[in-house]
Amino acid sequence: MTTEMQELPEEGDIVIATVKEVMSHGAYVTLDEYGGLTGFLHISEIATGWIRNIERYVKPKQKAVLKVIRVNKTRVEVDLSLKQVSGEEKKEKLMEVKKDEKAKVFMELIKEKYKLSDEEVKKHAEVLSQRFPVLYDVFETVAKKGIKAIEDIHLPKEIVAAIEEVSSKIPVPSVEVRGIMEITCGKPNGVDVIKETLMSAEENKGGASISIAYVGAPKYRLMVSAENFKVAEKALNAALQKIEEGVQKRGGTFKFVREESKKSVRS
Repeated sequence: MTTEMQELPEEGDIVIATVKEVMSHGAYVTLDEYGGLTGFLHISEIATGWIRNIERYVKPKQKAVLKVIRVNKTRVEVDLSLKQVSGEEKKEKLMEVKKDEKAKVFMELIKEKYKLSDEEVKKHAEVLSQRFPVLYDVFETVAKKGIKAIEDIHLPKEIVAAIEEVSSKIPVPSVEVRGIMEITCGKPNGVDVIKETLMSAEENKGGASISIAYVGAPKYRLMVSAENFKVAEKALNAALQKIEEGVQKRGGTFKFVREESKKSVRS
């Protein structure tokens, strides 16, 4: 008779737990991600200072984000802390759980649509996990970058198409930074100089999309779209530098005036 080894968390891990029993000296919890493994949250690790009523902080059946502070692998004991979990760690863990739940829903939709077995779903998930350790990142990446992001992964065509379809349900945050450029070039071929310079800068770079629209001589609108302002600003500055240097090198003039930025969600 063999006993399967219980999977245990590591010290420092942030885990999701369900409070099972509250006592005067602490609370017993079950670790959701470890098959209901029992852990203990001592009263000294619940909050700083004296605790008059422990149920002000933890109650039976309540979910909690905790930090693993000790693991006894021989006795299969896990000690936990609530007070040592920072606000940022709690936020990241809850986001991780939310993404995991969404990924499971998406895979279930694919399973039902193509009448897949649990084994087939598991197999496809394992293939994807070689590139994306967090399964939800597959769908988010496709939503942002398109199906080309996973075309080189060995999956059946219908599964790739299903991932693309499901990914379209994810709202993608988008920002746009823009401004008006005034460009002149007095040379006989000045129009061609400006056109060539603008075309050389109108490329998708570093996750940003750059476009230039003619407003009316000598004005052109430069628009940069990206998923956040940091990426957008970096691409904008690179494009402006390239255009300004290209125009001035050929005897032209360049001026840029910022317009109001935009933030939206693309669905």
